[in-house]
Amino acid sequence: MKGLNIGYIRVSTAEQKTLRQLHGIELDIVFEDNISGSVKQRPGLDGLLAHIRSGDVVHVHDISRLARNTGHLLSLVELFLSKGVSLHFHKENLAFTADNSSPMNQLLLTLLGAIYQFERAMIRERQAEGIALAKKRGVYKGRKSTINKDAVVELRLAGLSYRKIAKELRISLSSVQRALKKP
Repeated sequence: MKGLNIGYIRVSTAEQKTLRQLHGIELDIVFEDNISGSVKQRPGLDGLLAHIRSGDVVHVHDISRLARNTGHLLSLVELFLSKGVSLHFHKENLAFTADNSSPMNQLLLTLLGAIYQFERAMIRERQAEGIALAKKRGVYKGRKSTINKDAVVELRLAGLSYRKIAKELRISLSSVQRALKKP
């Protein structure tokens, strides 16, 4: 029985484009995530995993789009194969099928997964170093506050509870508490 051609697309930021990832491949359905690959629970990936059936072929642009952690990557590939689903990583030109996955492809998958995991760790390390340096120079202040502290205080003085303030201003309860705690 011939299954579906299914695409999985993931971008980490709003600026990244999803269209180029599987351009030119005829797909029956596409699952998409706009979230970091380090997050294991992703709506698009969860939908894909719930949808796949034996005989389907899942197309992914590159290994890092599916997972950034080697262990998670290998467990996902194993899950696909155990369900009789083939997996094709286009950038690396690696294909995995339930009945014929070569040891060389398995080795390449593991190595590339480890390389992507290492790359992510290096990016995070450089980012932390850059933030520390900026803080030292006094130019890094963190993210700008999205909370109007004056509005929180005004509503509190008017007698509203923390929960009602949070609901009224559409912010979290902890944000209300933090705004009222700060001098």
